[in-house]
Amino acid sequence: MNLRTLCSIIVSALLLMGCNQDTGNVKMPPPVALNSDAMGVFCGMNLVEHPGPKGQIITASRIDPFWFTSVRDTVAFTLMPEQPRDIRAIYVSDMAVATSWEEPGATNWIDARKAFFVIESRKQGGMGAAEAVPFGNRAAAEAFAVDNGGRVVAFAEIPAAYVLGSDTVGDAVDHDHRNVRPQLKGPG
Repeated sequence: MNLRTLCSIIVSALLLMGCNQDTGNVKMPPPVALNSDAMGVFCGMNLVEHPGPKGQIITASRIDPFWFTSVRDTVAFTLMPEQPRDIRAIYVSDMAVATSWEEPGATNWIDARKAFFVIESRKQGGMGAAEAVPFGNRAAAEAFAVDNGGRVVAFAEIPAAYVLGSDTVGDAVDHDHRNVRPQLKGPG
């Protein structure tokens, strides 16, 4: 075997190994723009008819995203064992760049796992319940909390009791601030 053939075999083998290797870097699918066809998973209502931040979850087993009229419902979906576990992306409205509470935006989605959330504020979500208000930067979240009450937390720090508990603003507050939320597994 000559040197040229040997080099070709080695290069081919390296290329094949690279193609078959699982790098673990699964690319997150992009968010879908909010449109008039988006219906809330839990309430069956049109998202554009409700104020406040929204959410969408993209799974591997479904073409269209699961839509949510509130971020609180979006987070709750991730905690419910009967819901799909093949979550590829969780997006929420970035209220730091939203036009207003009534117009949270159609394309200003941010990765929920990287967002800052204000919980326990006086603001109610799209269905009139306590909300986890998302922001793309901590400064905007802190400014919102100063104006509306509440505290700033990361996605993994949102207490399960807050999103799965009472629908009344104030009643869903986890007064001892225990983090009872399990960690999500999967890409992202």
